[in-house]
Amino acid sequence: MKPVDDVSFSIQNGEIFGLVGESGCGKSTLGKVILRLLEPTGGEIIFQGKKINNLPSEEMRLLRRNMQIIFQDPLASLNPRMTIQEIMERPMKAYGLLNVKDQREETLTLVEKVGLNEDHLSFYPHELSGGQQQRVGIARALSLHPQFLILDEPTSALDVSIQSQIINLLMQLQDEFKLSYLFISHNLSLIRFMSKRIAAMYLGKIMELADKRELYEHTAHPYTQALLSAIPKLTREKRGKRIILQGSTPSIMNLPLGCRFRTRCLHSQKICESEPKLHEIAPYHFVACHLHGSEKSLS
Repeated sequence: MKPVDDVSFSIQNGEIFGLVGESGCGKSTLGKVILRLLEPTGGEIIFQGKKINNLPSEEMRLLRRNMQIIFQDPLASLNPRMTIQEIMERPMKAYGLLNVKDQREETLTLVEKVGLNEDHLSFYPHELSGGQQQRVGIARALSLHPQFLILDEPTSALDVSIQSQIINLLMQLQDEFKLSYLFISHNLSLIRFMSKRIAAMYLGKIMELADKRELYEHTAHPYTQALLSAIPKLTREKRGKRIILQGSTPSIMNLPLGCRFRTRCLHSQKICESEPKLHEIAPYHFVACHLHGSEKSLS
């Protein structure tokens, strides 16, 4: 069983790369594998030109200063027995950053930067709203001054009225600190707003990868087409026909042979019983589908 299999992409400095797909397709697993919170069983993870798959635990711990994650459920990611100040200062203490006075000053600076104030430092996580809890999670991730953040569905557990505030905050911080993001979401509208390039994932494999404009205007893979057809349209926008996928998502324990999407694809043919490779069909536009172009590999 491989929840994530043969996935390949790169993220540039200062880029927001979007990863989209249905729940259970392996997006969060991939994010944790990149940080080695889950150990990969093969392939290569390269960060800043350095292969990190087999780094000793201490080297990996030091490297994680530059690689942080913001989780989907903000409350579950915060220690309920610590105050916000203790939560904020713990990473700095773990890495021996700053003295006690400077840690407190840095903590106050960061919580104010994410829209909280000094009074919140004495609170416990359960005393904060969901949006405030996620702001703490963001501030904590920034406390080590990372260069790369994985955002794992950072707004899906929040009220709709708060989601836009958190997204605007993340965009503001990305620009201010020149951060690189891997933005994981099932929300294609949100992915389109935030990301420069987008990959669509299904059952642990990337089905399509392209610049967002190319992906939305020249969608190639039937799975991506189905995802896009489900996005609500404004009255003035062109309304395409909604694509209703047949069947249900196969179990990761019993995957179809060949293309993993073929059992639900409206265009499935005999050739789809063999596995397609992710190949280039237009400049920087890659698709894993036998029905589109030649097999010019991503690698």
